[in-house]
Amino acid sequence: MYSGRDSRLPELPDFRWDVTAGTGRDGRLQVRTIADRLYHLLRERIIRGEFQGHETIRQDVLAGRLGISKIPLREALARLEQDGLVSSQVNRGFMVTSLTREEAAEVFTLRLRLEPEATVDGSIRANHADQDSARKALQNLEEAWKSPSENWGDCNRAFHLALMRPGTGTLSYSILERLHVIAERYVLLHLEPPSHHKRAAKEHRTLFNLWLKRDVETLRQFVHTHIFQTQRDLVDEMEDLQTTASRSA
Repeated sequence: MYSGRDSRLPELPDFRWDVTAGTGRDGRLQVRTIADRLYHLLRERIIRGEFQGHETIRQDVLAGRLGISKIPLREALARLEQDGLVSSQVNRGFMVTSLTREEAAEVFTLRLRLEPEATVDGSIRANHADQDSARKALQNLEEAWKSPSENWGDCNRAFHLALMRPGTGTLSYSILERLHVIAERYVLLHLEPPSHHKRAAKEHRTLFNLWLKRDVETLRQFVHTHIFQTQRDLVDEMEDLQTTASRSA
């Protein structure tokens, strides 16, 4: 639990008046409200592990820290609950969800069912602009490998979504994006060992080349294997962590 002196939200001194604009997946202008900015801000903090599992989010302290009312904060927290990153507790507000072996298995099983075909469809339907976007996403990911892990999750998510985006509709893309948000904390955990880091970098380059060549059957199998290996490693890692925690309890 954090106090009013919490330094995890150091920026945005004019946050209460700030409404910014960005572009959506279709390139159209989108206005980002205070609640929307709060959602993205807190989501990134949770994904990066700056808030721990079972940690209570003190709405009064956080609202005071940012100089806003609790209304947009509650809206942002409700969206985070839909993403599976927080859960609401009766008379206790919102609490950050913990990583579990069971959720890891479920999330990556869903990815296995959806992403191989979505990536193949993206490869088939991609135009030159889509290919340039995917190439840029891979370059950003490879650049992120050279620095501390703060941006690994963002860049990994952006790369995979760039491969699938050309072959998806708005609803399908939204579902895939949400699934990657839930998976991101697990991806970062999986990438901690240097051996996994190196393997992932090599596999993403191979994945992009297959996608670019439209080698459909090889691509479909490679995506499946890429996700399955991550799932297998994660489930084993989570089981080891839970066993260690049980012994030390």
